[in-house]
Amino acid sequence: MSTDTVAPSLPSPYALSPEARELLFTEARTASKFTNDPVDDDRLRAIWELFKWAPTASNVNPLRILYVRTPEAKDRLVPLLAPPNQAKSASAPVVAVLALDTRFTEHLPTLYPAIPQLKDAFEANPELREDNASFNSALQAAYFLLAVRSVGLAAGPMKGFDAKAVDAEFFPDGRWRSILVVNIGKPAPDAWSTRLPRLEYEQTVQLV
Repeated sequence: MSTDTVAPSLPSPYALSPEARELLFTEARTASKFTNDPVDDDRLRAIWELFKWAPTASNVNPLRILYVRTPEAKDRLVPLLAPPNQAKSASAPVVAVLALDTRFTEHLPTLYPAIPQLKDAFEANPELREDNASFNSALQAAYFLLAVRSVGLAAGPMKGFDAKAVDAEFFPDGRWRSILVVNIGKPAPDAWSTRLPRLEYEQTVQLV
C-alpha cells in the first residue's frame, strides 16, 4: 500500500475563468487595424450597459461618449488626430470619443441622493469639481476598454489627437471635453504589434 499523500489543491485566487482573464487582461492588446465588419447599435449599447455599473467616487459618473461611425463624421475627426493615428481610426468601423461632462454635477441629486448638498459643494469649489471630473472620467475610460473587450470587440485607445480641435468640432457648446479616442471593431489579422514587457511583482509592490 502506498503511503504517499496527495496535497490538497488550493483554490484558485481568480474569480474569472482563464478565458475571461485572457480576454480582459493577459492577452489584451491595443488594436491598430480593423476589419470592415460593422458594429451595430446593440453592441454599442451592451458596452454601456456593462461599464456604467463600475464604481466612481460618490457615483459621479462624469464620462460621456460620442460614437463616430458615419463616413462624414469620420472625415471630420480623422484630420484632427496625430498623423500616425489617422489610418488606425480610418480603418475602425466605430471611433469613440470619450469626454468628461463639465456640468456632471447636475445629475448628482439623482446619482447620489444620500448627500443632497453634494451638488452645491462641488459647484462652490471649481478646483474640487475639476479634480473629481478628471480622475473619475479617466477611471471610467479604463472601465470602458474592459467593456469593449467583454462584448467581443477590440479596442485601440489613443491620446494622440488635438483635443481642443476635437472639442471645437464636435462639442462647440463647451460642455463636453474630450479625453481619449478609442477605435472599436473586429481586429484585422495584422492588428497587433509585438507585446511589450511589463514590470515584475517584486519591482512594483511593497508590503508593510
